[in-house]
Amino acid sequence: MTIQEAIEARHSVRAYKDQPLTKEVSKRLEEEIAVVNQKANLHVQLIQNEPKAFQGTLAKYGKFRNVTSYLVMAGKKADDLDERIGYYGEHLVLLAQTLGLNTCWVGLSYSKVPGTYVLEEGEKIACYIAIGYGETQGVGHKIKTVEQVSSSKNVSDITPSWFRKGVEAALLAPTAVNQQKFSFEYVGMGNNHHLVRAKKGFSMIGYTKMDLGIAKYHFEIGAGKDNFEWV
Repeated sequence: MTIQEAIEARHSVRAYKDQPLTKEVSKRLEEEIAVVNQKANLHVQLIQNEPKAFQGTLAKYGKFRNVTSYLVMAGKKADDLDERIGYYGEHLVLLAQTLGLNTCWVGLSYSKVPGTYVLEEGEKIACYIAIGYGETQGVGHKIKTVEQVSSSKNVSDITPSWFRKGVEAALLAPTAVNQQKFSFEYVGMGNNHHLVRAKKGFSMIGYTKMDLGIAKYHFEIGAGKDNFEWV
């Protein structure tokens, strides 16, 4: 499965089989987590065979079942931490999909179990990502149109075709309660490069910075990262 295929196949999954991650899959995830932590200055941690984080009241309300493996998404407090968590977390989510796993971003429906993770001075946990072999592959949800997250001039015949493909991929990105509070604008040419601007919208629910990071990662896959630069 390619990353593009993973984008199309991935859906949030909350119920998992009673099946631990294989050694091969665990090794591949740990290897990529190490790369992400180094590259993005994060402290992502893969926790396995630990059921308590998803056994509380909130987890039951969120309909989580048999979650025994998850990613603790942490890093040093910073204005851009949530966006980096979203961008690189989705990189790991799509990798997991290519490895035959299922996932779900979790903002509130989990419990922090002492001794299961490590936080260095100045670090915080932004969210968890449930990970494992889903009972199902999940289902799709209603999404916005390309025109709703980009102006009509940005999806016209004048705009590069890769821009629309990027927006279409971004619309398949997971966001908090499927809010999709983001937008993309094709700015034009600058310094011999096509320029694109991504913006987060307002939401009472929050998580818009994290959602923007996730959506930007999807946009890059759909559009082709070499075709443009972010403003």
